[in-house]
Amino acid sequence: MNFFEGVYTLFTNPNYMQSLFKGLQITLVISVAAAVMGLLLGTVVALITICPDSPAMKIPKWISKIYITVIRGTPMALQLFIMFYVIFTIRDFPEIVTATIAFGINSGAYVAENIRAGILSVDVGQTEAGRALGLTSGITMRKVVIPQAIKNVIPTIGNELIALIKETSIVSMIGMYDLTMAAKIIGSGNNMASYLIPMSVVALFYLAIVYMLTFVIKKIERRLRAGDKR
Repeated sequence: MNFFEGVYTLFTNPNYMQSLFKGLQITLVISVAAAVMGLLLGTVVALITICPDSPAMKIPKWISKIYITVIRGTPMALQLFIMFYVIFTIRDFPEIVTATIAFGINSGAYVAENIRAGILSVDVGQTEAGRALGLTSGITMRKVVIPQAIKNVIPTIGNELIALIKETSIVSMIGMYDLTMAAKIIGSGNNMASYLIPMSVVALFYLAIVYMLTFVIKKIERRLRAGDKR
């Protein structure tokens, strides 16, 4: 069977397509849930790290710095293994929840650094102007600094989301069923002679997801730039 015949067989076989779409569903669920968790966690951690030094913030800032350093300094695969085989060893605990937590925590560390850098990139004169108008530091941050920081970090946040989607493919290493695992099962259970065909089709799935996400991010960037021009 040549490559094109194999692709045709895969797309016309309902069992193969059902397997792929089941894997796609799990991949999207993990990616979306982990992205939301990462954005929320990263935002909180970023705000903690840029808070002025005070006795009350000393421990939270210390914990945040350790969290960012450890998560960014260790492989995602290792973090996933620790989550599955060390932390969440509860019998019948949902694997998809464990994977979501692992990827969400990992993404949060990178998002935190991106948001922190975006906030610090806003000219300090903006903060001084807000305070000069009588705004509190909290309102100045929320109404003046953060809206400008968001415009600066959208490209880097978008890159992190794209990386997150692709990284979820490693859940197949611990036996979870996702797009990559679906390709492995299809490749080993038919006469296609190799994994080339199902893996190529799965690569197209990932490429389509990343392309759509990139398109949305660019649309958001253009809208924000248009708002600046007005």
